[in-house]
Amino acid sequence: MIPFNKPAIVGTEIAYMQQAMQSGKLSGDNRFTHRCQEWIEARFKCQKTLLTPSCTASLEMAALLLNIKPDDEVIMPSFTFVSTANAFVLRGAKIVFVDIRADTMNIDETKIEAAITQKTRAIVPVHYAGVSCEMDFILDLAKKYYLYVVEDAAQGVMSTYKGKALGTLGDIGCFSFHETKNYTAGGEGGAILINDKSLIENAEIIREKGTDRSRFFRGQVDKYTWRSLGSSYLMSDLQAAYLWGQLEAADQINARRWVLWKNYYSALERFALSCQIGLPYISTDSIQNAHMFYIKLRDKEDREHFTHHMKKNDIFITSHYVPLHISPAGKKFGRFVGEDTNTLQESDRLVRLPLFYNLSDEIQKKVIESAVSFFA
Repeated sequence: MIPFNKPAIVGTEIAYMQQAMQSGKLSGDNRFTHRCQEWIEARFKCQKTLLTPSCTASLEMAALLLNIKPDDEVIMPSFTFVSTANAFVLRGAKIVFVDIRADTMNIDETKIEAAITQKTRAIVPVHYAGVSCEMDFILDLAKKYYLYVVEDAAQGVMSTYKGKALGTLGDIGCFSFHETKNYTAGGEGGAILINDKSLIENAEIIREKGTDRSRFFRGQVDKYTWRSLGSSYLMSDLQAAYLWGQLEAADQINARRWVLWKNYYSALERFALSCQIGLPYISTDSIQNAHMFYIKLRDKEDREHFTHHMKKNDIFITSHYVPLHISPAGKKFGRFVGEDTNTLQESDRLVRLPLFYNLSDEIQKKVIESAVSFFA
């Protein structure tokens, strides 16, 4: 069976992990952690980056940083991973879902304003498939209503919007280095990007169990103590060593994924022109990172037939999120504002094809031939 995903391996990870082990420092905020954070800050031009155990942890940190309280409201798309909502529900917030755009599968920026109330504290745009939301529109809304913007850029590492890296446009950005993403920290991992200078000191405190331990290690205080709410949000340096190998090869990984993405698009474009399928849409303002390649079938039934066809050809493909607003927890902790024109309909049509760094040309050719045989 051809897998949907395999974690990227570039060949330097083991050597760096051995260096970390030999250093005698495996906990967070050591040599490789600092290398990765400095690379992200320099490459993406953000104020401060802190590695975390996951993007989920980064989102939870964001909710703590913004002091989200019970009955606050947070606006986001329903078509997203559960962590996007969970992070704020854990602080007692009410989630307000709005519809997505059919073209990008991102939050429909024109539906946000109608969902804003006096209780709204933040907007959380999710950059689906590494393709940017319409951030200028969203940032203008946030400014108008004095709201925070937290970018869920889990899939957006190396993507840009109008030349700016995803994750650096809002007050806070959240990355994922899970094994399903373009770059991984050995299976799990994430980063939080702090773009508002006033939040940096508190971010360090929250990440270190609510203490000023970071200041202690920099020699700014004689001893560290408990300052506020927090948790253990550090990535181990062993994982950071694995991630460093990937970040060093970020352009190489990105280039290979782009080749694979374009191969799929070129092979399947004729079926989009004949309206048998829908293909990803990339706006002129966005440069995407080839995180995934998806197609949209005519409907859910057609998608099931296609999935069965590919499975018969020993190819594992998968759909994506079940919209949160139709889930039991989504109904309990959130509400959908406006009409669901696209969220459920478009999510029912979508299926993702295998796309990972170490996917060979030969294997991809088999995937393409199998897909083409279904439509031709």
